[in-house]
Amino acid sequence: MSPEFSNLTETNEKLDVITDLCKEMQDKTGIKLLWGTAKCFDHPRYMHGAGTSPSADVFAYTAAQIKKAVEATVKLGGTGYVFWGGREGYETLLNTNMGLELDNMARLMHMVVDYARSIGYTGDFYIEPKPKEPTKHQYDFDVATVVGFLRKYGLDKDFKMNVEANHATLAQHTFQHELRVARENGVFGSIDANQGDTLLGWDTDQFPTNVYDTALCMYEVLKAGGFVNGGLNFDAKARRGSFQPDDIFLSYIAGMDAFALGLRIAYKMIEDGRIDKFVEDRYASWTTGIGADIIAGKATIQDLEKYALEKGEVVSSLSSGRQEYLETVLNDIMFSL
Repeated sequence: MSPEFSNLTETNEKLDVITDLCKEMQDKTGIKLLWGTAKCFDHPRYMHGAGTSPSADVFAYTAAQIKKAVEATVKLGGTGYVFWGGREGYETLLNTNMGLELDNMARLMHMVVDYARSIGYTGDFYIEPKPKEPTKHQYDFDVATVVGFLRKYGLDKDFKMNVEANHATLAQHTFQHELRVARENGVFGSIDANQGDTLLGWDTDQFPTNVYDTALCMYEVLKAGGFVNGGLNFDAKARRGSFQPDDIFLSYIAGMDAFALGLRIAYKMIEDGRIDKFVEDRYASWTTGIGADIIAGKATIQDLEKYALEKGEVVSSLSSGRQEYLETVLNDIMFSL
């Protein structure tokens, strides 16, 4: 929102000027702030990380910068605050104290949560997983990695995920996969709505136009019960070759339309019921008999051995996964006239 100046004092003063203007325009228009963040990323001081820097001075500067960003978020009524660790990782383990760096990242997050709550912030905190670029390995590699981090450091009650489509594919996952892992672990929060080019190995941040992706995304959102404090943030930019002024507007319209269509399709998927019914039937063995006993905690490993010995070969109990059929069902839902 405002560039860095010669020192932190001046930078903060200039940021206050901009946020005062934003607050004034919010009051006039009714436009709300989804979330705030701090870019502890591109300045040379962050070349070795911010919250995970080997320099305690850089850690302190990071904390001061985030403190101001949290204050600005509260000032503008934001309902989320995002940590996106652009350089929180390493290039080689030969010069890295991984344990200390992870401990320090957790220390910083605890400090931010405590301070934010003390000044009246009631929204969510998010981590935005990203596997690489610019560092070779980033600590917030994917949703599953971050969930483990949060649980280890007692942050799982405070943090949820801000899942970005392009980061999912950089981690060799699908967008839907990352959303499903977040949903199943109770940490789904918000979404950076974009897409990447799977033929390129970096964060291209393209506007989302792949309706299969947006439909399966919104399917997970609906299954999660919808957004609470989160939403769709278009972390995207028009392609370099799209240089006319109206291309910016057309890009945002394309992204919004793709997600609106995806939401309508996701609703139809749930209303149609064929996909959900197939999954329910596929796992029916867990609702009766030995499956129900396992889930209820009634079956011991000795019981399972006895059952297996009496049952004999069980390959006949398997049913077809019918992937092609289900993909056809999705096509039918999407394109039926």
